[in-house]
Amino acid sequence: MFIIAGLGNPGTKYHGSRHNIGFYVIDILAQAHGIKVNKIKHKALIGEGTIAGQRVVLAKPQTYMNNSGESLLALKQWYKLEDSNIILVYDDIDLDSGVLRIRPSGSAGSHRGMQSVVYLLNSDAFPRVRIGVSKPPEGWDLADYVLSRFTDDEIEPVKEACERARLAIECIISTGIEQAMSRYNG
Repeated sequence: MFIIAGLGNPGTKYHGSRHNIGFYVIDILAQAHGIKVNKIKHKALIGEGTIAGQRVVLAKPQTYMNNSGESLLALKQWYKLEDSNIILVYDDIDLDSGVLRIRPSGSAGSHRGMQSVVYLLNSDAFPRVRIGVSKPPEGWDLADYVLSRFTDDEIEPVKEACERARLAIECIISTGIEQAMSRYNG
């Protein structure tokens, strides 16, 4: 069994923002596998189903980004999963827009949502799929930037990255993280 959590902020105010790219990937996975993500449990909007023959929980934490760990801790404790079976998907300003980076573990870096998850799970040993949203332009406040919408020029590369993220997550589930990194990083 796997928990696949896309990090983001709840509510229509944040729909379409860079910080909600994890939610988009969950939506794409849900649509591709006929999973309804419509139940509120463990401080998340969740849906249960099957991907690549494995039982999965798709989750969109509803705690706001900076408290994502609260939901992930509740999910981990309820489903009693190892960290390696929790896959996180989120935005990364240190990667150019549309670049995908998959890692089996690692630090949270400057991402506040990941800092919350690492702190509350007391571990950084879970797979993560990071999608580049680029650094803010000169003079932009970081919070304003990640809560802003994508430009017209960015939309297509970001959509393609989200689709590759879906394929990478399916690969992690079916053949493992090493194979996913080999096929989809870059």
